[in-house]
Amino acid sequence: MAVVLMASLLGGCGSSPTARFYTLKPDATLTNAGGPMPLRVVVNPVTIPDLVDRPQIVTRVAGNQVSLDEFARWAEPLKGDIARVVAADLGALLGSERTSVFDTGSDVPPAWRVRVDVIRFDSMPGDAVTIEAQWTVWPPKKSVPVTGRSLEHEPVQGQGYDGLIAAHDRALAAVSRDIASAIRTSLAQ
Repeated sequence: MAVVLMASLLGGCGSSPTARFYTLKPDATLTNAGGPMPLRVVVNPVTIPDLVDRPQIVTRVAGNQVSLDEFARWAEPLKGDIARVVAADLGALLGSERTSVFDTGSDVPPAWRVRVDVIRFDSMPGDAVTIEAQWTVWPPKKSVPVTGRSLEHEPVQGQGYDGLIAAHDRALAAVSRDIASAIRTSLAQ
């Protein structure tokens, strides 16, 4: 009896699920609509709700119920991943190769500074994602920042995490379009 119990326990260990790791990615379809703008843009900081500030991907089940999947995880801290993607999306939208999440020091031209406060980062598998963000853009050498709010809903195509993450990529691209538009408008003034 002990041998059978031990064999079943050992056999169960071999079939344990393995963790899958995910990252957000910039939207490759974004293009510069108004000619290249060699601006220096720094996207930092990005804040996110405590609920999703963890390695596990958090999904909304229904109403106020959420689920943490121990085997579906972010490959890096989510706020850093969001900052990286927004910076890359802004680079594509503005036609600038000088967008980053890092300030490179005092010996470079002044930068546009972008802060993104993510208020909602909801994930509903097989349904939709919602990103609500408040953002602030500080033009170089100007004391008055430009603020805005984006509320983006994107449908999830498919049932797995790949579709869920792709929907977040599209929602972040829409947030980035709003920020790029604010920068272009500020430049025109």
